[in-house]
Amino acid sequence: HWPPRRVAGIFQSTKKLFLSERAGRGRTLEFIRKNAANGLSVANLVAGLSSVLCSLNRQYHHSCWLLLVGFLLDLADGAVARQLDACSALGAKLDDFADFTTFGLATALLLQPQGVLDGLLAIAYVMAVFTRLCFFSTGIPFTYRGLPCPYASSLLAGTFLLTGGNVTLLRVTAIVMILFMVDQGFYPHDKVLESQLWKKVVYAGGVLAVLFSPAAVASVYCLAWSMSYIIFPFAIWSCKA
Repeated sequence: HWPPRRVAGIFQSTKKLFLSERAGRGRTLEFIRKNAANGLSVANLVAGLSSVLCSLNRQYHHSCWLLLVGFLLDLADGAVARQLDACSALGAKLDDFADFTTFGLATALLLQPQGVLDGLLAIAYVMAVFTRLCFFSTGIPFTYRGLPCPYASSLLAGTFLLTGGNVTLLRVTAIVMILFMVDQGFYPHDKVLESQLWKKVVYAGGVLAVLFSPAAVASVYCLAWSMSYIIFPFAIWSCKA
């Protein structure tokens, strides 16, 4: 038989090891909870930077696909942050930077600026996104002023894919989106993943369309989704949690 002191020592060591492992697991879970939304923002940022590189290499179809992926990531980002109660100033800044990169710079490059006027249009689009993100705040809960830039980006990416890269039509669409973004009319917060079941089904359909469907199907789906929000924001997408 082992001496009682040795048995007690082994018991205490085992208990400390178990408690330390449980505390470590708790810290890991808390870290994941606090940074899950930030991880989605970083993924959105990476998608935007990858889209920029694709556009610079004239691989515009890949760039459009990455923009649509960023659109889905951005919708999930806010929902995860709110559901996990992990909203923070750092997370908000990271999300804005990712949105500016993906839905501003990367989207503007789809316009394929060749001359001075084309370059000015691309700059105007980027500045419209910058203005929308930085200066259009509202005191009304769950309400935006000006069209949220992810929807404008999704519309442009879908238009590019559906028309086979018709630059003239794309530039006209971009001008219209600039007007929608700088207009201070109200848009409701869609809260797709935190509202009625049909909105969650729309999101799930978007994921399936973007990741597993042909480009034509994905573009039509995202075009219909974005246009329904842009044209009928309150009639269809007003949040009813």
